Amino acid sequence: MSNTHRSRLLAQQRIAEDTGLFRFEKPAGYAFRAGQAIDLRLPALDEDVDGGAVRTFSLVSAPGDGELAVATRLRDTPFKRALAALAPGAAVELSDADGDFALAPDDARPAVLLAGGIGITPFVSMLRDGASRDRELDLVYSNRRARSAAFLDELEALQRTRPGFRLTATLTDTDAITPAWRGARGPIDRALLESRLGALSGRVFYVAGPPAMVEAMRALLAATGVAAADVRGDEFFGY
Repeated sequence: MSNTHRSRLLAQQRIAEDTGLFRFEKPAGYAFRAGQAIDLRLPALDEDVDGGAVRTFSLVSAPGDGELAVATRLRDTPFKRALAALAPGAAVELSDADGDFALAPDDARPAVLLAGGIGITPFVSMLRDGASRDRELDLVYSNRRARSAAFLDELEALQRTRPGFRLTATLTDTDAITPAWRGARGPIDRALLESRLGALSGRVFYVAGPPAMVEAMRALLAATGVAAADVRGDEFFGY
């Protein structure tokens, strides 16, 4: 890790099924753009364990927040077990934030954010960032089940209070949908996008989720005539 910063865990909590939020002390002078990611190293974890002691996570905090936060699915891997076992005050190391997956400040076109599962994290940072409040944003957020939809309550509240932001939440495990669900059903497809957005031209698309989902969205958008240059992707690998 280059430009490593020492930090410590402030707190952690479960925010959805098998999903944890981890809040870290923000090093002095630390700066980033909403949507960027960091490398997180757990010093207490042996570098020789399966997968090593470092993982990359998108920040969910906004640049102006007083702390740094990430959210992740909690899988049964050495790194995720060690992360979930951290107690407040535990030492960690953070890299500088990096990546180009951020809203371009000089692009005023309406933006469409397509999120699959924990791919929601960079979009939470973007939506929390005050710099994006004058931008027209549509978020289409897909999960298997409602209980795995991290940040859904916050996003629904944001839709009620923030002009120019619209949320479409959809569930793909239709057998698990209860009568209380008021969102869409099924995967993100052309019919869903066109029913929500109308014409897809004149917009810029940001896609975050598992690699297969990102590639499927690129292909779907290309088939509708959206130029490849108008689609930005951030792939979340399942470690």
